[in-house]
Amino acid sequence: MGYLVPLIGRLFNVYEVLIVAYCLMSWVPRTGSGLFEDIRGALGILVEPYLGFFRRFIPPLGGIDFSPVVAILVLGVLERLLYTIIL
Repeated sequence: MGYLVPLIGRLFNVYEVLIVAYCLMSWVPRTGSGLFEDIRGALGILVEPYLGFFRRFIPPLGGIDFSPVVAILVLGVLERLLYTIIL
């Protein structure tokens, strides 16, 4: 059980970084092909289903998508709840 808590925390942190990286990459115009586009596609496959859930409920305000912010906050809450249940 001692190795499980740090592992879960690390997985949550990695997923948060993936969300941030995906959002930052969305600011760069698409080039069509190449390594950058492959990375963007892979991140989209990992992150977009989770972000899409929040996009259904949170519309963009003034052209700015706040769903990644809410998604990261929810991840933090879930992480804390899991820590409470495990410990």
